[in-house]
Amino acid sequence: MGMPRRLVLGSTSRYRAELLGRLGLAFEQRAPGTLEVESPSEAPATRAMRLAVAKSIDAGAGLADALVIGSDQVAELDGTLLEKPGSVERASAQLQACSGRAVSFHTALCVFDTRSRQRHTHLDLTRVHFRTLQPDEISRYVEREQPLDCAGSFKCEGLGISLFERIDTSDPTALIGLPLIALAKLLREAGLSVP
Repeated sequence: MGMPRRLVLGSTSRYRAELLGRLGLAFEQRAPGTLEVESPSEAPATRAMRLAVAKSIDAGAGLADALVIGSDQVAELDGTLLEKPGSVERASAQLQACSGRAVSFHTALCVFDTRSRQRHTHLDLTRVHFRTLQPDEISRYVEREQPLDCAGSFKCEGLGISLFERIDTSDPTALIGLPLIALAKLLREAGLSVP
């Protein structure tokens, strides 16, 4: 195999870094600096993939021989994008809207090889079915977990799991933001040994 390739996570997210750490590979994190510009007519899955590819390319700028991982997640409720709420009021309103309904999470992944310029991509769909939530449950949850930087206003790796009836997924790590089953496959395709 020769020299081990430089592996870069094009994200400053500690959640994604913790997930990637599970694969036992040495990696570094670089902020992609990608502007997350919206295109109004763009489908949620298309947006997620466009941003994952852009993040991997942007984070790989100036690197001659690296595999750069970009990932993006878009949450959608009945065709409407769920942005990161940013405030307690918006988080509460978002959870009230999700109560008793299913939210689709489109998690896109791109491994960009800066040497060959090749892109290895994957798109995951996870459906989260919320149970019917009472207003006091929403208030307690938002107060305790402060999910203001999370699309959908919850953290499934924490107390957010108590809000659901079920999760339909082929990869339980996708919902946290980095689908490891797919990522391991893409890294193998790019020539890395995993495990």
